[in-house]
Amino acid sequence: MKRFRSSDGLSLAYREWGSGPPLLCLAGLTRNSKDFGYLAAKLRGARIIAPDYRGRGESDWDPDPFRYTPAVEARDAVELLDHLGLESAPVLGTSRGGIVAMMLAATARNRISGAILNDIGPVIERGGIERIKQFIGRSPECGTMEEAAQALAAESSGFDNVPLSRWRQECQNRYQPAGDRIEITYDPGMRDSFLAALDDGDADLWPLFCALKAMPTALIRGTASDLLSAESAAEMRRRHPKMSVTEVQGRGHCPFLDEPECLAAVRALMALAA
Repeated sequence: MKRFRSSDGLSLAYREWGSGPPLLCLAGLTRNSKDFGYLAAKLRGARIIAPDYRGRGESDWDPDPFRYTPAVEARDAVELLDHLGLESAPVLGTSRGGIVAMMLAATARNRISGAILNDIGPVIERGGIERIKQFIGRSPECGTMEEAAQALAAESSGFDNVPLSRWRQECQNRYQPAGDRIEITYDPGMRDSFLAALDDGDADLWPLFCALKAMPTALIRGTASDLLSAESAAEMRRRHPKMSVTEVQGRGHCPFLDEPECLAAVRALMALAA
């Protein structure tokens, strides 16, 4: 892990893999940079840069959990680019990371040269939100990583032909040992900020999405996703006709990114954004 300091004083962690043109990879709401290890193992000729957002992974927790917002996370992403001396880079955003990518397109257009949205759009389906509400901020009721992997495999609907070894790795990415149990690797206070945002009502994300029309854009969607519907993906394509769309069979929310069709979509976008 490498580190940099945010403008408000937090020590934030990030990982890098490979060399070549940069790709800034932004994880999901409660996730961290480890998620992009699958992609890094197969995407040759690229420099993958993946931060742990504040409050996640190995980054400092924010003293105020209500600062866990896409706007603040977008600012942190720009400051990471500054730290690395990068004027701009294409962004790959998984779930929450895609919302941050849209925020960057709207507020820091000159800092990103393209965007890949992994199973996220301006309309977030209520079923997916309800699922997130069940687990956010809570550690699993499992005593071992093996138990957690078995539970994750059983509850991850929409994922076909995924070996248990992948769910074991997912648990290594998501959890850490804590005595006779395992626990989440992010600030539990994120639950409060997430629920407060829901109480404020659904934000209109379409203006943020439309900011992507100024740059190469790709959408990846798991066909069994409960967060991004086929109808929303079609409307995104209607509003941004130049956006490429990749549907990943046998995947829910969200594709792992090492599937062949995902790798092809990432490579194509990076070529356009070069």
